[in-house]
Amino acid sequence: MKRFLILLTAVCCTLPMAAQWGRRPTPNDTLQSTRVLPDGKVLFQIYAPEAKTVSVSGDLPWDKQVRFEKAGNGVWKGVCEGLDRGVFRYNFTVDGVRVQDPKAPLSAEQSSLLTVGESYIKDVPHGAVAQRFYYSKPLGTMRRMHVWTPAGYEKTKAKLPVLYLIHGGGDNDASWPGVGAAGWILDNLLAQGKMVPMIVVMPNGTIDTPDMMGEVPVFGEDMVTSIIPFIEANYRVKADRKHRAMAGLSMGGMETMETAFLHPELFSYVWVLSSSFSPGNQKPYIERIKLHEIAPALNKNFKALVFTQGGPTDIAYNNCKETLGYLDAAGIKYDYMENAQAGHSWTTWRADLETLAPTLFR
Repeated sequence: MKRFLILLTAVCCTLPMAAQWGRRPTPNDTLQSTRVLPDGKVLFQIYAPEAKTVSVSGDLPWDKQVRFEKAGNGVWKGVCEGLDRGVFRYNFTVDGVRVQDPKAPLSAEQSSLLTVGESYIKDVPHGAVAQRFYYSKPLGTMRRMHVWTPAGYEKTKAKLPVLYLIHGGGDNDASWPGVGAAGWILDNLLAQGKMVPMIVVMPNGTIDTPDMMGEVPVFGEDMVTSIIPFIEANYRVKADRKHRAMAGLSMGGMETMETAFLHPELFSYVWVLSSSFSPGNQKPYIERIKLHEIAPALNKNFKALVFTQGGPTDIAYNNCKETLGYLDAAGIKYDYMENAQAGHSWTTWRADLETLAPTLFR
């Protein structure tokens, strides 16, 4: 039976991803919804160009009313004073309707999930999905990742290989274990004997930068200097190239290529799902990474370099084909597949994970 999950707020969550491949940009693409100002005041912002009224509520000092004004670009702004140090709940009210902040770092986790058809959750041994916090050297702050360990990992002393699995634009590290159903898919594959036991690390690929492409090199640096060292210091893993894999979808695919292409000595398996070097002009990126110069190292170190797409309706389709043309010109070996004709969607990427995970570390 065909299985898929529907993200009820998919339109809101996929807009940043769609912006990478041709959608007309809006102020919402790079909007920071909350900002603590130098004087201690807090600026609230929400993009609602058609709204008539906007307010904010929650654990805020209501003796100081937050008044919103609408700017010409459709962004409503309000300033709150008098907040003490701490953590506060809040939500916006737009034209009388209470809404969660769609730009909050954890907004992807606020979406409701509906299961249609057969569930991914089976009566099999289940692994554990843990939230782990680490210090990011490039960003100078604590960041979060999710880590899946297979059933029985706690009872053994065996060292395992690692897959680093990255989400796309507009999502965060909870997306693969959530709507991506990664833990359940891996549980089932392992129970069926189709997959080698491994650890799967799902970092947060979303970084607040003015330019959507600006986060790509920053994340690549974070992977190499902070994420991989954290995993290898805290988990029983085989810490060598032959036992490392990296995969990413959409924006995460760009981050995967940034990391693996510039550090081919670190990875043997690389998957690029529904992605390309860049959503726009790809030549500057190719020149920056010196694609022709690094081609021999990629061919030597990558046991498998796989590109997938969700068919011609995938919004990254033409860009990906262009990327493959550059790889051909540089003599870089790769495999290509259209595993699911489901476009630029989680249906496609879940199918990719089910198909490709059994090929790792053989």
